[in-house]
Amino acid sequence: MEKNLILASGSEIRRQLLENAGVPVRIIKPRIDEEMVKASMLAENAPPRDVADTLAEMKALKVSEKHPDALVIGCDQVLDLGGTLLSKSETPAEARAQLVQMRGERHMLLSAAVICAAGKPIWRHIGQVRLRMRDFSDAFLDGYLERNWPEISHCVGGYQLEGEGVRLFSRIDGDYFTVLGLPMMEMLNYLTLRGELQQ
Repeated sequence: MEKNLILASGSEIRRQLLENAGVPVRIIKPRIDEEMVKASMLAENAPPRDVADTLAEMKALKVSEKHPDALVIGCDQVLDLGGTLLSKSETPAEARAQLVQMRGERHMLLSAAVICAAGKPIWRHIGQVRLRMRDFSDAFLDGYLERNWPEISHCVGGYQLEGEGVRLFSRIDGDYFTVLGLPMMEMLNYLTLRGELQQ
């Protein structure tokens, strides 16, 4: 059954995480307007946790409806800074403004995963990690952006913990995989108990 797993995501890091764990997946990127969904939910004062969960479910459902025999994994990650949802930066200037806003502060990364089968959700989990950024200097920040843009442009918060981004932090409480955008342990445990992965 392992060959019948689909990752409804264009994220290279999520694909690598699953393949490194010996879980081969097909990649099918769903077409949904994430920004419109986000904006609509935030206009209704939805908490960041619900935004992540809804987007993950929408992605999985969109692909599951066309591939009813597969298990489809949908994922989404949001950054919650004191109740405000931050999105990916489109320019180095935007990334700089976000990082200045987060400097010396604590924020949360919420990584949602939803598995759908035959067009219905059958499992979901939202991993949560608390991170505190150190009070880094403007000189470090400017050099960091110069060295790491555009690689960090697709990362919420403007950092990759697997790279130089780890130097932005003084403390991280939570699961490393969740930081990378996938609550791996919980999902692998579910798939193993379900019999999709070898016991």
